[in-house]
Amino acid sequence: MIAQLDGLYIRTRPTKAVSRLVSYALFEGRPLTTRGRWINPLVFALYSLEKRLPAVKKVEMPIFILGTGRSGTTILGVVLSMHRDVAFLNEPKALWHSLYNEEDIIGGYTKGPARYRLGADDAGKDVIKNAHRLYGAYLAATFSKRVVDKYPELIFRVQFVKAIFPDAKFLFLARSGWDTCRSIDTWSKRLGENVKGEVHDWWGVNDRKWRLLIEQVACEDPDLCGSVAELKALTGHADRAAVEWALTMREGIKLLKSDPAVMLVRYESLVEDPKKSLAGILKFCGLRNDGKFLGYAYKTLVPAARKKPFDLHPLVRSVFEKTMKEMGYE
Repeated sequence: MIAQLDGLYIRTRPTKAVSRLVSYALFEGRPLTTRGRWINPLVFALYSLEKRLPAVKKVEMPIFILGTGRSGTTILGVVLSMHRDVAFLNEPKALWHSLYNEEDIIGGYTKGPARYRLGADDAGKDVIKNAHRLYGAYLAATFSKRVVDKYPELIFRVQFVKAIFPDAKFLFLARSGWDTCRSIDTWSKRLGENVKGEVHDWWGVNDRKWRLLIEQVACEDPDLCGSVAELKALTGHADRAAVEWALTMREGIKLLKSDPAVMLVRYESLVEDPKKSLAGILKFCGLRNDGKFLGYAYKTLVPAARKKPFDLHPLVRSVFEKTMKEMGYE
């Protein structure tokens, strides 16, 4: 589906479909393993123009969806995009790359150095100014009051984002590791491809994301820091996904303990009792009730079949199972 649009979305609130198309065509960029990457030079040219113009709209309390990919982050973003005040950016990695050149861990826009973690000190004056201009232009283009930006890896960059937007809100979406990892495994096998001698899949260009994850994040984890060489040698998508999930969940646990701007949203609770979950999300984010938004959410959020446990490398399994318990999953 283009821009995550389906018939129900368009029928519920047609103007929001226009907002999603604007987001998709002019602000998100086209990531690796997707079609239409020819448009990226035009998107970057638009960014360059917007950076030169004065801010056209104030950016207030932007909302960022964090977690592990394939854990329901997209569906949460799509549901929130139906809210009358919200415009939704679905993994605008091109936009973030235009703000900070070394953030591209996938390798979709550069082959230069990249960093998984970014902190407050990395948000210089130009980064802050340009971010407000780009997001302000986006709000103006979509006639919206609030931005929802779904970019799961920003969980390792929360202080960087807060230095740019001090009033930001963060939704940390968690889903059972078995379900998330199986989905990543299936996704990478289905969409991975060989392009001019390069492998493009979940792990970036020629495993760029995987190497950076191990070299820059796993190396800091007390349970994994002594096994960096063995981890880098792992090739199975499920094993790698289990490592990524565990590291991401552990990062989220730290944030929940230290930062009141971060809220835990469990995917299972979201789809099993959307009324209760969404009420909490709206209150936390400072969004008013919206009948059409809620009606769409109740029809869209439905439980998915749970995945069965599967074999994992012994080194990975111990960390994975420990993190599952820490997150309250059996």
